[in-house]
Amino acid sequence: MKLDLRGFFQATNPAKTLFAGNFADDQKYYIDFSSVRGGQVIEDLRDNIALWSPDSPTCQLFTGHIGCGKSTELLRLKQELEREGFQVVYFESSQDLEMADVDISDIMLAIARRVSENLETIKSVESSRFRELLTGMAKLLQIPIDLSVEAEFSVGIAKITAKAKDNSQLRDRLRDYLGSQTSQLLAAINQELLEPAIATLKEPGKAGLVVIVDNLDLIDNHPKPWGRPQQNYLFVDQGEYLTRLKCHVVYTMPLALKFSNDYGTLTQRFSQEPKTLPMVPTQLRDGRECEEGMRLMRQMVLARAFPDLNPEHRLGLISEVFNRPDTLDRLCRISGGHVRNLLRLLYDWIKKQRQLPLTREILEDVIRERRNEMTLSISDDEWDLLRQVKKRQKVNGDIGYQTLIRSLFVYEYRDRDGSWFDINPILAEAREF
Repeated sequence: MKLDLRGFFQATNPAKTLFAGNFADDQKYYIDFSSVRGGQVIEDLRDNIALWSPDSPTCQLFTGHIGCGKSTELLRLKQELEREGFQVVYFESSQDLEMADVDISDIMLAIARRVSENLETIKSVESSRFRELLTGMAKLLQIPIDLSVEAEFSVGIAKITAKAKDNSQLRDRLRDYLGSQTSQLLAAINQELLEPAIATLKEPGKAGLVVIVDNLDLIDNHPKPWGRPQQNYLFVDQGEYLTRLKCHVVYTMPLALKFSNDYGTLTQRFSQEPKTLPMVPTQLRDGRECEEGMRLMRQMVLARAFPDLNPEHRLGLISEVFNRPDTLDRLCRISGGHVRNLLRLLYDWIKKQRQLPLTREILEDVIRERRNEMTLSISDDEWDLLRQVKKRQKVNGDIGYQTLIRSLFVYEYRDRDGSWFDINPILAEAREF
């Protein structure tokens, strides 16, 4: 079977999120890793909404390493909840927020915008407090909008959030204007947008409303002007506001917060422990190969080459893509089970070699280049921490460990005995080890 190199290359684009566009096509590339990720994480999120609390608002946190496949899984959650009869509003918060400078009111307004966009037929209360707040914001930012027109409502919120996102001074002015009105803003969104929306949705038989806020795990952790790290400020100090929306909400959360000294306080703010999507294990705790994890990672690669074939047929065509089967295995192992990093290595490899079959020699060049990039930023203290992780397979709440997690130097895995940690395999082959 002749493989289309250009099509294969485009299918390995690490920036592409599955299901973001054509679901029917993307479904061919999807591999279910739940059997080796320590549990049915998405099923738990779904059941907490659809099975256990369909009529009572829930608030759940979802986390994992950047690039491990959270967005793909959240889009699968959206599909499953829609099958259960829910109206689901999914959006990437990075499109609405300046991730280096986020406040709780910014998140509330982004949610209001996306819900009102998604449900234009929902009529809000005339002369409402929410309209008054929005009118005041628009005047402050000198934005011409007419909120008396229903069609202008979501457009007005979009104009306000877009202008504030692009200008730090305007963001500060907007926050000064809202000041102590966060509770009033939240109440207005609940009473004049979400509750009417849910009532209208239930008339034709919908089960309710779910909002999925993706990419909040990407917010920077720069300190606020008063010194508090932004991630801790939003999810710990202001976490109560995130839980008080009168609909089902799922937020992505920075993984580093799991290793923060504030984690205990965070879990008190939210009624449920954050759900974590770990790496796909390519080896076990004791260093032996994880056969099931390797099998699934091979299929993830081969599905990009042969999306219309069944798994067994794909295995018979490895030689069409790689010079030897162990070349594919080398790619899977060195990725450490990190989905996006595997695709990034494969993407760079195809671009560098430009022809099939792909060879081990070029792969080693790509790995070496990637390792050199990574090691440039690692301090002596961080190398010491990495050696401790390698030896103990644990990560503590120290700020240094949070840096290792954020930088993708250390990966989290899960098995029946719980979580364990290991070094990114690319780094594990560095001279420093």
